Amino acid sequence: MSFERDGNQDFSELDLQFARLAERLGGGEAPEIALAAALASRARVEGHICLDLADAAGRIPAVQEDGRRRFPPLEHWLEILAKSPAVGRPGDWRPLVLDGTRFYLYRYWDYERKLAEGLRGRAADDPGGVNGTVLRDGLNRLFPPAGDGTDWQKVAAFTAVTKRLCVLSGGPGTGKTYTVAKILALLIEQSGTGFRIALAAPTGKAAARLQESIREVARTLPCPESVRARIPDEASTVHRLLGSLPGTASFRHDAAHPLVADAVVVDEASMVDLALFSRLVQALPARTRLILLGDRDQLASVEAGAVLGDICNTGRDHGYSSGHRIRYEKTTGETLPAAEPGEETAVMGDCIVGLRKSWRFGEDSGIGAVSHAVNAGDGRLALDAARSGRFGDLHWLDLPRPEALPRLLEERIGEWPADSLDAADPEAALKLLDRFRILCALREGPYGVAAVNGLVERILRRRGLIRPEGRWYAGRPVMINRNDYSLRLFNGDVGRILPDREAGGELRAFFRSPDGSLRSLPPTRLPEHETVWATTVHKSQGSEFDRVLLVLPDRDTPVLTRELLYTAVTRARERIEICGRQDVFTTACARRTVRFSGLRDVLWGPRP
Repeated sequence: MSFERDGNQDFSELDLQFARLAERLGGGEAPEIALAAALASRARVEGHICLDLADAAGRIPAVQEDGRRRFPPLEHWLEILAKSPAVGRPGDWRPLVLDGTRFYLYRYWDYERKLAEGLRGRAADDPGGVNGTVLRDGLNRLFPPAGDGTDWQKVAAFTAVTKRLCVLSGGPGTGKTYTVAKILALLIEQSGTGFRIALAAPTGKAAARLQESIREVARTLPCPESVRARIPDEASTVHRLLGSLPGTASFRHDAAHPLVADAVVVDEASMVDLALFSRLVQALPARTRLILLGDRDQLASVEAGAVLGDICNTGRDHGYSSGHRIRYEKTTGETLPAAEPGEETAVMGDCIVGLRKSWRFGEDSGIGAVSHAVNAGDGRLALDAARSGRFGDLHWLDLPRPEALPRLLEERIGEWPADSLDAADPEAALKLLDRFRILCALREGPYGVAAVNGLVERILRRRGLIRPEGRWYAGRPVMINRNDYSLRLFNGDVGRILPDREAGGELRAFFRSPDGSLRSLPPTRLPEHETVWATTVHKSQGSEFDRVLLVLPDRDTPVLTRELLYTAVTRARERIEICGRQDVFTTACARRTVRFSGLRDVLWGPRP
């Protein structure tokens, strides 16, 4: 009897269809195979790269002949899967892959394998040809001694020049893009006029921010004008860099048609999912340096994978190999912490640099205090900081009942929409949209995005600031939910519906391109999208706002994790208000996001 005949409602129709296919390929009815296939399909949608059968065997129920729910024993399950023609071992061409107790859809096993091979190869490869004298002079000039311990920005710059892979992780205000601008200057000083650099980020908005930051820093760098002039001043989305082909999910650049670049910089790398990460690395020539910027403690990508976290060994601190330390000391005269015994074999260790000092949030910052406490999983300390009243940039609000939420929102919105709608042009209107944002943990429910957006629209309509008689109205902020390669609009891009004064006031959807220019199109042409007076914390990644109101639900839910809270709090540049229940908040701080994959173990080796 098939596992689904009990009326199981836990799986989507796609999961069930895939389970039936696996059964058919296996030669007949096999509930254990169908169950594993359905779970693997669902796991991908939930953000996992694979299904951990050891974890599933202990908690996922399977329906047996007698209708009772039992848990399939792991060894029995593995034995049946290993015998199925639908299931292969690593390297086999089968729809499903069994690798130890990890169970993959073949495509995602292949993505993971190729990404791991590309990263390990770069981590182990010495670029050679580095002029030590030029590098020493550049490091001393761009990173003068500060006298307060290890200069991790200098360590990152040294690593990016001497390795083909450099991963620079740090929270907001730690100077990631400031550092990478200096890295690019050092690489140009090493390589001369023919050195080709590509800048990219997951979304158009993130690409525009990267581009703007590097332009600003490059103008002031203490290096020759000939070097500053060659620092690239244009960034693109990763999709555009790879050359997305309209109407398909394919790219112009791949292993057979690689990118022409000597160095590729990717900002907001935590937002890049496994599939896109793998395709990017496959499209890079072996000699190309890859420099990744991101915050390893943020939420993982919306799609499957927690790639940056896996690359950074899920945030574990580490030292450096003797070879890397000797080379650094010879070049700079400074020392690096040594690797612990057993770490010497992890080739990734020398490529990871964490920036630890925030130049934005000092000791008197509530945003800094609560983000550190949340990141450490100390819910009580985080709650005390939020409720203490000691910080001007942090305020706690007890969550009201649903019927009282409109009053709270009206008080918090203030003059924000009026200022934004009075902007003289679309460019100003888009910038003013970043002054304030409401973030929600959930999509549905009385405290979710859908309900809060509806409440905000009613408040604005009552004030006479918007006139939403139809689907479109002037001032409506929109976020794209589905990639449209033909329109060059991608999941997470934010735009605004505004009158086009050059076209007689006709409503158009305005977006900022990665190169900083504005473009517009008729609203009816937009792909799947939503209103974003409020948005989910997940969709806020890659953005920052002057003020943030975080609305948490009135009960615990698995989506509430420390990574979600940390991401929400660090979206605020100047002030955040957290509206929630104390018990829900502290429980969320204690819960970590778990995404199953084999990437961390392949890159770093199995945990002891």
